[in-house]
Amino acid sequence: MKINMKMTFRWYGERDPVTLAAIRQIPQMSGIVSAVYSVPAGGVWPEGEIGKVKAAANAAGLEFEVVESVPVHESIKLGRSERDVLIENYRENIRRLARVGVKCICYNFMPVFDWLRSDLARVLPDGSNALAYDDTAVLSLDPAKTELSLPGWDESYSKAELRALLDEYKAIDEEKLWENFAAFINAIIPVCEETGVNMAIHPDDPPWGIFGLPRIITGDQSYARMKEINPSARNGITLCLGSLGADPQNDIAALAKKYADRIHFVHARNIKITGERCFEEAPHPTICGSLDMYGILKALHSSGFDGYIRPDHGRMIWGESGRPGYGLYDRALGAMYLQGLWEGIHNSEGETRNAEC
Repeated sequence: MKINMKMTFRWYGERDPVTLAAIRQIPQMSGIVSAVYSVPAGGVWPEGEIGKVKAAANAAGLEFEVVESVPVHESIKLGRSERDVLIENYRENIRRLARVGVKCICYNFMPVFDWLRSDLARVLPDGSNALAYDDTAVLSLDPAKTELSLPGWDESYSKAELRALLDEYKAIDEEKLWENFAAFINAIIPVCEETGVNMAIHPDDPPWGIFGLPRIITGDQSYARMKEINPSARNGITLCLGSLGADPQNDIAALAKKYADRIHFVHARNIKITGERCFEEAPHPTICGSLDMYGILKALHSSGFDGYIRPDHGRMIWGESGRPGYGLYDRALGAMYLQGLWEGIHNSEGETRNAEC
């Protein structure tokens, strides 16, 4: 089977309950997606720490070619005076990662909050549990007044710091955030061109505004504007099926074809839309959710996708516990389902089998 994509697996370092040895046993798993987690956003990653991640992966028979993520400091998103220094730190991180063989950096430009869910363990009819989002439940919270704890958010701010940050963002609308994004991406892409590293921006999750904060990476128009800001193919996309799919207006298969030259990384998962701006994360097969997984992968295949893919958030099944969304068992099932789809697409198009397990 001719394989023109690389199956990867998210690994959160030595403290991750999912071991590299277990990841290695998933058939056709090429490598891990990881990062240096000990350095705050905006800092320069020590070369020794980067080397440790690579060495651990290689010792387990895995590659380390994708970083997720090098966080973008809030000062860059806000356009503060220290932005240029922080961007230079980011440029240096790209250089250091390139020297150990990293080829793709997944990142996001979401203000304050990363991906958000209202429930970490919604019980599904089969007895498993999964991440879920209910817009009414999320927006009933006031992050400036309550002791906020939201699934997916890195609680790195004190209540006072969060309140000050939200106040500062009141002066940042979508146009200003786009302006600050342009300053960032235009500064780092020349380093990407020099080093051969692809940037792959993750869409906002969910793809709509929360708590009055601007969101800019939400679908087709966003990607068109990104391309206009900087035409380099290094200015690329992480096609996250679940994030984009939360908005039924996003035709993900069409996006896969339209922006084929920009898609360097794919987060593959299914979701089940349960109401307006409400969804729960579902098993990977098409029939289990609201997304046409076969159609999306076929669009990627027909467009010549040759980047990295990973099974994204999984359910907790078979009694497993751990980091919500990032257990071993369901993501391993997802990896095999995705490979089965890919093999079927290959065979339907007359490809020959020439790979080894």
